[in-house]
Amino acid sequence: MIGDEQEYAGRLEYSASLLIRDVPQDERPRERLRDRGAQALSHSELLAILLRVGRRNESVLTMSTRLLRDLGGLKGLHQATFDELARQPGMAVAKTAQIKAALELGRRLLDVSPEQRPVISGPEDVYNVVGSDMVFLDHEELRVLVLDTKNQVIHVESLYRGTVNSSHVRTAEVFREAVRRNQPSIIVVHNHPSGDPTPSADDERTTRHLVEAGKALDIKVLDHIVVAHNEGNRVVSMKEKGLGFDY
Repeated sequence: MIGDEQEYAGRLEYSASLLIRDVPQDERPRERLRDRGAQALSHSELLAILLRVGRRNESVLTMSTRLLRDLGGLKGLHQATFDELARQPGMAVAKTAQIKAALELGRRLLDVSPEQRPVISGPEDVYNVVGSDMVFLDHEELRVLVLDTKNQVIHVESLYRGTVNSSHVRTAEVFREAVRRNQPSIIVVHNHPSGDPTPSADDERTTRHLVEAGKALDIKVLDHIVVAHNEGNRVVSMKEKGLGFDY
């Protein structure tokens, strides 16, 4: 994706002194977002909108492309500490705060009123809720989505960090919030930092154990999703593959 960003910047031939107002109006990030929607913009363009202005002899579009390149893409931008980001040329405190605030708003997506809660109808919905964040983690993490009778996500619980395997996963912790909130189902999600979302044999053992525990508690495990930072194959549903499920 970073290659695409660099190609885009090169195609527009942004010189070191080019300002946003010098770019044709239909190619300016804010105008493109207004006319085509945010999904039509490149990573560099979205970041440029947050940064607003560049620095002396560097346009904001050139600056955003450089930041993504030097930090290793969106994953690096997400993982960079405040100080690491603020040390980048042209950043300082204000721009860093803007980026960190935008990332945090995305993380808080679920803190909304009930009528706005995401509805899960398949693996991609799960990815959109938590996977797009988890794929950028440099460690394994397991999260539990608690769903109501309408398959709306009412809570997300982050549990294990580091190594997620059957010997570490405790049934009581996985089902705790569903029991406390008296909800009928959960979806388990964990990431593979390696970039390969293929479920392991231990993932299957963990799933089977949780499915059986859910039956005893009358809480259905709807799926176990594995996500990874992989453009071609970023999300795998263990239920769809019949791994650990007998229903």
